[in-house]
Amino acid sequence: MSFIPILLFFAALILALFVLVPAGIQARLIRTAGPAILFLVGALLMFFGRIGLGAAAVLTGVGLLRRMRGVGTFGPKSTGRSHKSSVRSAALEMELDHDTGEMNGIVLAGSHQGSELNLMMREHVMELRREIIDDDESRALLDAYLDRRFAGWREDAEGDAGSGERGPARTGPMGEKEAYEVLGLAPGAGVAEIRKAHRRLMKGMHPDSGGSTFLAAKINEAKDVLLRSHS
Repeated sequence: MSFIPILLFFAALILALFVLVPAGIQARLIRTAGPAILFLVGALLMFFGRIGLGAAAVLTGVGLLRRMRGVGTFGPKSTGRSHKSSVRSAALEMELDHDTGEMNGIVLAGSHQGSELNLMMREHVMELRREIIDDDESRALLDAYLDRRFAGWREDAEGDAGSGERGPARTGPMGEKEAYEVLGLAPGAGVAEIRKAHRRLMKGMHPDSGGSTFLAAKINEAKDVLLRSHS
């Protein structure tokens, strides 16, 4: 039995992916599904007698899966002492790595919905900013991301309205669940853990150190919310 029709079937599926799925989602699917496809194709090759080629594909797929689990760019938020924070607005869900200061995010609304910021080109990120310019909270989050990824973007923005950070429009008081996510803590963390996470984040996020006014305000608010809950 020939394995060529099966390989052609997989090739047709991949082609359909590129034709039907938006570009932003394509990149994420390739990163997550690619290793699994390699593994399956390798297993099929081994089944049909192509041991060497099949084993190489299987080992490559397994290696990529292990690498993604260890250093994935944006995945499920870990719990406990994760050293990562999550901040959500109407248009963005951002994740901050406490140790490196790196940020990444997922677009929740608009023409780039579902896209990962780190996989978007600069012009597409700026296009997203124009789309959310009236959403102060989302815009402030994106500005903080732009400051880290594209130095000098403000000078190149050609005077877009609202290019400087303003006070973010609040959608309501921060709840405990959001506060724990902002500080990267598991629910029920103690006062000492709350203060330690706050200090660690503020070292890199305070406006005096070139950080974001918006994120610094969020971090301070999260600390206050959780300390009040422990009083």
